[in-house]
Amino acid sequence: MTLDGEALEQLRKRARAGGADKYHAANAAKGKLFARERVALLVDEGSFVEDGLYANAMAEGLPADGVVTGTATIDGRQVCLMANDSTVKAGSWGARTVEKIIRIIERAYATGVPMVYLVDSAGARITDQVELFPGRRGAGKIFWNQVRASGSIPQVCALFGPSAAGGAYIPAFCDVVAMVDGNASMYLGSDRMVEMVTGEKTTLEAMGGAKVHCAESGVGHFLCKTEVDALDVVKTYLSYLPSNWQQQPPAAEPVAASEKVDLAALVPASERQAFDMRRYVKGLLDDGSFFEIQALWAKELTIGFGRLNGEVVGVVGNNSMFKGGVLFVDSADKASRFVQLCDAFNVPLLFLSDVPGFMVGSAVEKQGIIRHGAKMITAISEATVPKICVVVRKAYGAGLYAMAGPGFEPDATIALPTAKIAVMGAEAAVNAVYANKIAAISDADERAAFVAAKREEYERDIDIVRLASELVVDAIVEPHELRAELVRRFAAARGKERHFAKRRHGVTPV
Repeated sequence: MTLDGEALEQLRKRARAGGADKYHAANAAKGKLFARERVALLVDEGSFVEDGLYANAMAEGLPADGVVTGTATIDGRQVCLMANDSTVKAGSWGARTVEKIIRIIERAYATGVPMVYLVDSAGARITDQVELFPGRRGAGKIFWNQVRASGSIPQVCALFGPSAAGGAYIPAFCDVVAMVDGNASMYLGSDRMVEMVTGEKTTLEAMGGAKVHCAESGVGHFLCKTEVDALDVVKTYLSYLPSNWQQQPPAAEPVAASEKVDLAALVPASERQAFDMRRYVKGLLDDGSFFEIQALWAKELTIGFGRLNGEVVGVVGNNSMFKGGVLFVDSADKASRFVQLCDAFNVPLLFLSDVPGFMVGSAVEKQGIIRHGAKMITAISEATVPKICVVVRKAYGAGLYAMAGPGFEPDATIALPTAKIAVMGAEAAVNAVYANKIAAISDADERAAFVAAKREEYERDIDIVRLASELVVDAIVEPHELRAELVRRFAAARGKERHFAKRRHGVTPV
């Protein structure tokens, strides 16, 4: 087949047009953009170089085989990307779709640049399963490549529609997932399949919608109102990370902290009174720099990126506004993954502790709180980036360990004057030790005086000055001094040795 210039241009035009007009119209009615519009909005103008435009060009109705792949720049930095075209067979995968996705991930990994997934796919084409599913270059190779690339290059997903069946694992293997509310969904089996297999009657939204995954399952990280918001999340996320594991996070111009937050006034004297750790973080970091991740899931723990004097840090903080800041199964998982993410891409870690410990009780024990807590402590132990633990108010029990306490080789343990470090709080400790004696005192005033005396004795035992004198903490600083102290200490730790242990890898208690 010989092509002249006009015929070639027509071929290109058909490939770039996507599916039939009715499918474009149906997507537009849902507020969905065309795949190529998404790419154009995400990348720097004129930077996109497409691969595989003519995939399945000989077939009818399969332009580019339903996926756009190529390279581009975002804010001047090189990336690789793929975008499902849901106007072509609902963005489903054929053999060439799979090959294109495999090739672009392999290129991202080989060249050491971030990989962006713009997902909107109904999953594999059952009619093509022999060609796309079981072979050495079948769909499984996509996930193999994602796992190989994990921690080597940033991988970020924006989910605009369904990500069905095996295809749901593309988002799952990414560092973070932004989901568009009302349109995005992830599920292994459709609602019809679920009813057939289990008898359960449900809907795609109830089972795998954006709110479900961002607030309940934790598979989603950002709940976005619009597609433009999801694309902005991709850009912002990448702005905090290096292009690959061998580079340092990009620095920015230093910005002063917000003057609207008084760190000293924000922390109540009573540990029974809650305060919002998110406000504390925003008052500590460069103004406007905090980028919270998984804000809707396991809210008792706050995580995200920010900047201190222009330098990127990852923040892990207990938030007593939710469940008292106690660590649960989900918050342990949330911390574990974020700590691993920061450690993979050379992002220093700042732990802000106000933790009463891990949750107790039969419900969490059955959920495996010990196993999940061990996972978090494993991640903290294995992290070799600079890490600083700040005890803002309290660090009790294994919560101290989970927040990178002194035994986990932080580059510093800093205490505020409000800090308390102990096996447990004074009230619980006195009750544990003197429960029988307290119960034996019949006079209420005498009982109260006895408890008060024992609490005072316990408080003296864990006095923060005593802990500093024993070198448990490295410094006691006032709230207004903390930011400058952290800037200096992170700068001093920047060139630290990153070796942890003689082995290939540990056996994570997942």
